[in-house]
Amino acid sequence: MNRRNALTQAAATLLAVASTASLAQDHAHHGHMAASAPAASGNYKALIGASADCVVQGQACLAHCLVLLADGDKSMGPCAKSVNQMLAVCGALQSLAAQQSALVPALAKTALRACEECEKECRVHEKHHATCKACMEACANCIKQCKAVAA
Repeated sequence: MNRRNALTQAAATLLAVASTASLAQDHAHHGHMAASAPAASGNYKALIGASADCVVQGQACLAHCLVLLADGDKSMGPCAKSVNQMLAVCGALQSLAAQQSALVPALAKTALRACEECEKECRVHEKHHATCKACMEACANCIKQCKAVAA
């Protein structure tokens, strides 16, 4: 398997993961996970939603970047890197915020920076790629929520 096929396959896998996450989120909003909804409330409800949206939009953006990189568009490299970093931080933030962890304010400060970098890189591509624009907008919202709780 050549590098291009491997990257395309990886991108397809990431798109599938993003779709699954989106379906799970839709399922949760339609009552299938209503029993766990109170755990997602509390002080960090808006932060949980914003970080979850960053993860979903970021997964789609990263998959899109990988497809374009596989096609030879090296301009997507910085975007892919920043999205990948944001995904790691926002995934952890979402999990800890759902647990009402005492670590949330400190991690929100790091997530704020990761989202700012991701938003900046996605802004470069927002007029050409809808997935980058959606990721940029999700990061902008997460930045607001992180500022509200960051230590």
